[in-house]
Amino acid sequence: MKFTPSELKTSLFHQYLLGAIAPRPICFASTIDSEGHPNLSPFSFFNVFGSKPPILIFSPARRVRDNTIKHTLENCIETKEVVINMVNYAIVQQMSLSSCEYPKGVSEFEKSGLTPIASELVKPFRVKESPVQFECKVLEVKETGTEGGAGNLIICEVLMMHINDDVLNEHQQIDPHKIDLVARMGGDYYCRASGNAVFEVAKPNMNLGIGIDALPEHIKHSHILTGNHLGQLANSTSIPDADKQFMLDTTKNPEELAKEYLDKHDVDQAWQVLLHMKP
Repeated sequence: MKFTPSELKTSLFHQYLLGAIAPRPICFASTIDSEGHPNLSPFSFFNVFGSKPPILIFSPARRVRDNTIKHTLENCIETKEVVINMVNYAIVQQMSLSSCEYPKGVSEFEKSGLTPIASELVKPFRVKESPVQFECKVLEVKETGTEGGAGNLIICEVLMMHINDDVLNEHQQIDPHKIDLVARMGGDYYCRASGNAVFEVAKPNMNLGIGIDALPEHIKHSHILTGNHLGQLANSTSIPDADKQFMLDTTKNPEELAKEYLDKHDVDQAWQVLLHMKP
């Protein structure tokens, strides 16, 4: 199936976009209007775009059904301040509840049962239950269109970051299993970024990996090793020498054995198995 955006109703194309571009982190935005009324609403058009200065961008899109804008956007334009609270599994249902379109002036903090706590540098409240909160000033609001579905990029600079100590490991780094973040998928679906859903991929070497094209032919054209397995091998800076002391287990298919090692991220042992097998 293929199509251009103009061939579909905006609402249908919107569904395809959100189903394909996922998971998306959630910006749980706390704002305040010019009269002091708090607002709290989640947005999944969101990410980080720099660290010096630290820049976060989220987009309260114009409503597809009636082309109206959201209170969060109005407040950011009025006050130029926002607190972005991260969402973990412990508050995902309350976060979802806060997305109900309550009338202007109604506090989503009260409706969702979440606790507002004072910020230090901006007027909007932080969400006490959120594991990480960013106090931000709004640098710019960039309108991408005027029709329903158009984005409004709210470009924010982080003034202060609050991290709950409970989500840190012994090295004072954020532990993905402790912070237990959730992300938005398409439709009613979310995903939970902890437990077996979290895995490691070794960062490419500072020295260039040899690349899949440089792998020996019998490895490159394996019917057992996947592209992910080949990518692990190809991230090596060179093809290692065969260890003369290595004893190949002849009771197992060498490629299956190498696959087992690679699945355990033991690239060195996988190399030795593959180097000792007969092409």
